[in-house]
Amino acid sequence: MANAWFEDRIGAAVAPLLPGFSVEVIDEIDSTNTELMRRGRSGRTAPVLLVAERQTAGRGRLGRPWHSAQMQEAPSSLTFSLGLPLAPRDWSGLSLAVGVSIAESIDAAQAARVALKWPNDLWVDDCKLGGILIETALPQGDANGASPRWLVIGAGLNIGPREGDGMRTPPAWVQQWSPEATPQQVLHWLAAPLVRDVLTFGAQGFAPFAERFAARDALRGREVQLSDGTAGHCEGVGPGGELRVQTADGLQSITSSEVSVRPRGMAL
Repeated sequence: MANAWFEDRIGAAVAPLLPGFSVEVIDEIDSTNTELMRRGRSGRTAPVLLVAERQTAGRGRLGRPWHSAQMQEAPSSLTFSLGLPLAPRDWSGLSLAVGVSIAESIDAAQAARVALKWPNDLWVDDCKLGGILIETALPQGDANGASPRWLVIGAGLNIGPREGDGMRTPPAWVQQWSPEATPQQVLHWLAAPLVRDVLTFGAQGFAPFAERFAARDALRGREVQLSDGTAGHCEGVGPGGELRVQTADGLQSITSSEVSVRPRGMAL
């Protein structure tokens, strides 16, 4: 497996930004996010990119399962988590900034028209290419929160074909427009830019990403429905990444990731 995941190249690009950074690739694990959260809570907070060729208990937002796909005995999805200490003044909009970074990296390598569906999905033509899961923890022994929080950013991306049975949103995959793409190549495209963008967010918040998100906003200008029964016209996101929906009761700003939103007519 040496060099198959471009560990040396990724490490060389990221180490100047994150001293002590490492890349770990494993054959199988329950969940890369779960593993890095375990490490962070135990005080192991050296920055790391953990990649799994297969996850047996991958997780998405709201506890939904994320299944790694296999194709001809080779992985056809990319599942990884980035863990690092971070202390932004405001965490609002982080999942949107991460989505912007990944979408731009994919489009820079292979034009794919990747859109972003608030708060954490990557879409292509209203089909789901991937999702993002962000979690944080206080390191062991830091009950007062004096140190930076341990941040874990997980991502799952469809690289090869996958069935859409049982999915709320039909799937998209990278090989639809880049037939020779592999999980390893896609990781190489996005890893270093993602670290740079996360560090930019840590220093400057969501502001540097607001216009970039707006250019890819999959919901802006559309009629939408929310899982709490609200319906209205989506007016994009606010300066903190909050979703703005014009409803019969006026303009509502939605900040909770516990609320699901879809274009009207799509299953929630």
